Amino acid sequence: MTLYYSNMALVTLEDIKNNSQIRVYLDKANEHLGKLGYTEHGYRHANLTASIAGNVMLRLGYPSREAELAAMASFLHDIGNVLGRANHGISGALLVKDILQELGMPPEELVLIIGAIANHEEEQGEPTDRVAAAAILADKSDVHRSRVRNPNPTTFDIHDRVNYAVEHSFLRVEEERKAITLELSIDTQISQIMEYFEIFLSRMVACRRAAEVLGCTFGLKFNGVKLL
Repeated sequence: MTLYYSNMALVTLEDIKNNSQIRVYLDKANEHLGKLGYTEHGYRHANLTASIAGNVMLRLGYPSREAELAAMASFLHDIGNVLGRANHGISGALLVKDILQELGMPPEELVLIIGAIANHEEEQGEPTDRVAAAAILADKSDVHRSRVRNPNPTTFDIHDRVNYAVEHSFLRVEEERKAITLELSIDTQISQIMEYFEIFLSRMVACRRAAEVLGCTFGLKFNGVKLL
């Protein structure tokens, strides 16, 4: 992938994080999902996925600027929830397009970010380039009890229960083996592994496709046991 730039200063991840309009949109998007009963989709998720996506790209030896674009796309990927959950990838891409244009991002980079945002959901997205692939892997690997907002375990739905059961999650990148593995530690007294597959199988398929775009295989480990 070759990126071409004008003489303008490059938009950075910090520019994105400090943009007041983006912060308002992310706050409202997370608030909106909270009222609908969804897990956390705020700054914790945005910052973590940005870090994961950038690290995946760097560990695999891709250019640092491309890694930063993947981090930006990951930080922004859920912003469309401010307009509603349905098709939030596409609505988010359209919202971000105008903001990034105003910040002066060159079109060669802009299309990568909005493409990644538009394609991050497994129901309708496809990882057609490395930036999108890294964003998908980062998003789908964030399964953890800290995302659960429901304070009452007796009223957990299956998504709350599965997320709350995950005590540790880590996306391992082995550059020499060209392998990416999601490693999860799960309290099976809270949720059985079968429940994870019941709700997240399509996510794992998306991760496999994304890993292939990055020239890697994808694997899944539960409590140290390799299942995929």
